[in-house]
Amino acid sequence: RKGGQTLVGFPALIDKGNAVEIEVFDEPEVAAARHRAGLRRLIALQLKEPLKFLEKNIPDLQRMSVLFMGLGTAEELRDQIIVVALDRAFLADPLPTDAMSFKKRIEEGRSRLNLIAQEVARAVHAVLQELANATRKLKDSRPAKEVSDDITAQLQRLVPKRFALDTPWAQLQHLPRYLKAITARLDKLRVDAVRDAKLMSEVRPLEQRYTRRLAELKGVRDARLDDFRWQLEELRVSLFAQELRTPQPVSVKRLDKVWSSMAG
Repeated sequence: RKGGQTLVGFPALIDKGNAVEIEVFDEPEVAAARHRAGLRRLIALQLKEPLKFLEKNIPDLQRMSVLFMGLGTAEELRDQIIVVALDRAFLADPLPTDAMSFKKRIEEGRSRLNLIAQEVARAVHAVLQELANATRKLKDSRPAKEVSDDITAQLQRLVPKRFALDTPWAQLQHLPRYLKAITARLDKLRVDAVRDAKLMSEVRPLEQRYTRRLAELKGVRDARLDDFRWQLEELRVSLFAQELRTPQPVSVKRLDKVWSSMAG
């Protein structure tokens, strides 16, 4: 209450580096996102020694760092892997809301943190390896500018600097396949450039709609649009590298229907 008025606010733990503080926010979504990061910091502060050990023992970090060099430093990559491992070990929903559930979560997660970090590192390594393969193939193939621009934009979308943090864990597993599909596409392009141009003309209108809608939202998240984005990646696999298979059937017609239901 302030000056006789009742105001509604949403409290969240805020990450202050060496501590956490409570702040109150107007928007529940903002509070929830900040709170998750604050809770992660609170957990990390309880696990100083295990995290020190983990920082020094991420498998293949040096090799991964070489592959990551065009995007960032070894420390940035290491920190991403540790944050994802902490999220997966300790921050499953529903989040702990009191001292007892917090303590229980720490005890449960502590024993599996190293195994989870190894799993995250393997997934990240697979992505970086396929990114290197696709990038090399793009350079060696020297395709027409239109194709080169299209593939370069796709690579930047799939593997930005913070890809390990910003890609949902379920989707991170699929990134190597999407990147393999780019390599396969470039192999086929040499044999039949006309086919490639036809397929690109089928994908482009859907991607343009997606990009316009994303710009209109100005950073506001939309779960259905996120899902559509991954369906577009599956469509590319289905069209350009059918042999890599998709988890479920996908086609231009299906995505048109999905878009219509979203717009409606």
